[in-house]
Amino acid sequence: MYCIGFDIGGTKCAVSLGKIEKGEIEILGREETPTLPSAEETLENLALAVKSFQLGREIAAAGISCGGPLDSVKGVIVSPPNLPHWHGFAIVDYIQKRFGLKAKLQNDANACAVAEWKFGAGKGTKNMVFMTFGTGLGAGLILDGKLYSGTNDNAGEAGHIRLAKRGPMGYGKEGSFEGFCSGGGIAQLAKIMALRAKKIPDSIVEMGGVSEITTKKLAQKAFAGDKFCKRVFAKSGELLGKGLSILIDLLNPEKIVLGGVFMRSSELLVLSMRKQIEKEALDVSAQVCEIVPAKLSENIGDIAALAIAASEIGV
Repeated sequence: MYCIGFDIGGTKCAVSLGKIEKGEIEILGREETPTLPSAEETLENLALAVKSFQLGREIAAAGISCGGPLDSVKGVIVSPPNLPHWHGFAIVDYIQKRFGLKAKLQNDANACAVAEWKFGAGKGTKNMVFMTFGTGLGAGLILDGKLYSGTNDNAGEAGHIRLAKRGPMGYGKEGSFEGFCSGGGIAQLAKIMALRAKKIPDSIVEMGGVSEITTKKLAQKAFAGDKFCKRVFAKSGELLGKGLSILIDLLNPEKIVLGGVFMRSSELLVLSMRKQIEKEALDVSAQVCEIVPAKLSENIGDIAALAIAASEIGV
C-alpha cells in the first residue's frame, strides 16, 4: 500500500512517498521546499513531486502533519504561530481538489504519536504517551488503542502544566513543564542556575557567557563530565519525573515515548527522573509504565505524516 505524507513546518515543507507493508514503513521518495507566506504557492512547489509519486501507483491516502492550533475534523489550519499567513487555510480540501487524494490533517505531536505507536518505540501498545521534548514540549495520546485528540484538538498540551512557582518560561508560563523540559527551557534553566551561583561556572564562561548557552553545548560538557552542566540536566530530569508522574497517575499508560533531547541525552536525565517518579507516582501505575526514547528520529516528520494517512484508511 502506498501513501503520501505532507510535513508542514514554519521554515520548510516536505512531501514523501511511503510504502506500508506487513506493519513496516519504507520511504521511497521525498521532496522539500521552503515555506512561503502563500500556502498555495508552497504546495505548488511540491506538485511535481506529488505527481511523480502518483505515476503508476494507486495512492491510498495522504496525511498532513502540521503544528496547531488546527481543526482536524474540518481539515483547516487555524492559527499556528509559525505559519502566520496560513491561518484559515483549508489544506485538506486543497489537496483533495489539486491532487485527487483522500487526505487527513493532524497536529504534529499527535502525528508523531501515531508514528511511534504504529512503527516505532510504541508499537504493540494499547495506551501510550508520546512527548516531543524538542523546541517545545507537546504530547500525543494513544488511549485504548486509538488517538485521543480531545474536544477541539487540544488534548496533550502537557507543556502548559505548571510544575513550580518559579522557573524557566515555556508555553507562556513560568515554571511550566515545557520550561523545564525542552531545548530552550534547559538553556534557560542553566542561565538561572549560573546566575544564582556565587560565581559564573567555568563551563559557562567557556561557552562565552550566559547569553551563549545552548542545550547542545550543555549536553556536550555534561557528557564530558562537567559537574555544573550535569546538575542542570539532573534538575531538568527531576521536573521531567514530576510531570511524568502526573501523566502516569492520570492516564495509566503502558509506555511513555520521549523524543528530542531525551532521545539524545537520556542518561543525563533518567536517574533524577526515576527518583522523582518513585516519589510522586502511584507505584501500581509506575510499575507497568515503561519510559523509553523515541525510535523514529531522522525521518520522524515524514513518517508522522504517512502514519496519519495510514490511520485514515484503518492501517
